[in-house]
Amino acid sequence: MKMDIEKNAEGTGVELTDAENELYDRQIRLWGLESQKRLRTANILISGLNGLGAEITKNIILSGVNLVKLHDDKLVTEEDFCSQFLAAREELGNNRAEASLTRARALNPMVDISADTQPLIEKNADFFGQFDVVVINGANNEELLRIDTICRELGVKFFATDVWGMFGFHYAGLQKHSYVENVFKYKVISKPNEKVKYETVSTPVQREVEYPAYSNWLDFNINAPNYQRKLKRDGPGIILLRVLQNFRSTHNRDPNYKTREADIALLEQIRDELVPNSALTSDALGLLFAQISPAVAVVGGVVAQEIIKVVTKMEAPHRNLFIFNPETCMGYVEAIGVN
Repeated sequence: MKMDIEKNAEGTGVELTDAENELYDRQIRLWGLESQKRLRTANILISGLNGLGAEITKNIILSGVNLVKLHDDKLVTEEDFCSQFLAAREELGNNRAEASLTRARALNPMVDISADTQPLIEKNADFFGQFDVVVINGANNEELLRIDTICRELGVKFFATDVWGMFGFHYAGLQKHSYVENVFKYKVISKPNEKVKYETVSTPVQREVEYPAYSNWLDFNINAPNYQRKLKRDGPGIILLRVLQNFRSTHNRDPNYKTREADIALLEQIRDELVPNSALTSDALGLLFAQISPAVAVVGGVVAQEIIKVVTKMEAPHRNLFIFNPETCMGYVEAIGVN
């Protein structure tokens, strides 16, 4: 079964070594010693070592967790070199997880890093129960739903994420998550008959929030009037996500630059079937091929940041669907299945 991060960090008296204190000094100053201790005991699974997976892996390893398992059954292709910086050029044709090991280990020798090449569909609860956080990248909705269900039964935190071209998302399935949030208030510090002066006072407050299951995203009605009213403000990112996931489920692959025109036509067909006369333009569908480094850096950075929030129990993680819009190059959060 998974580790209890808080219990291992505090209850068993985990201490950082002198080398760890020196290496992590800068981030200890940022989020505190207790948070770093929680990170030190965390076991993380990252499945899907494309460019996005590499970016998440890099950030999580540098944060100083205990263990990172790199999982992928796919091989390194030319397309990976758009953004996958952990696999060297000479690894072309080799397994992506194994090809990423050497450079991943060089990032932080204090983290236990290993690879797994068995197909994701063959993994069961015994496998996922080894981890505190499970990150799944590149899977279809059926597989994401299966894994989220397992993680909810085990109490393991779950993230689904992906990037297509310049578009990306992540969904946080954290079940019931507790965290500490600083509440800021202004205190009058001036004396009577003096000009009023204020001091900002920070008070840590314990909060607990429920994060809905991934099934809530699958059941989300993108044609609902209350969502349609948000399109002008946020753009059609959620519609685009639904189109891309349907494409993957239907064709068992993602849009490919080698069949660009044909795939754009297929995407347009799916769009028109799902949301007739939608705000999702054909121009936007042309931004979805390969994984472009800037988008990978943004989405991968956000996912890693959210994992660190979850493990350290500091600040509120996004609740619960994050969308990176390729047309505005901005991200926003949509609450799915939240009353």
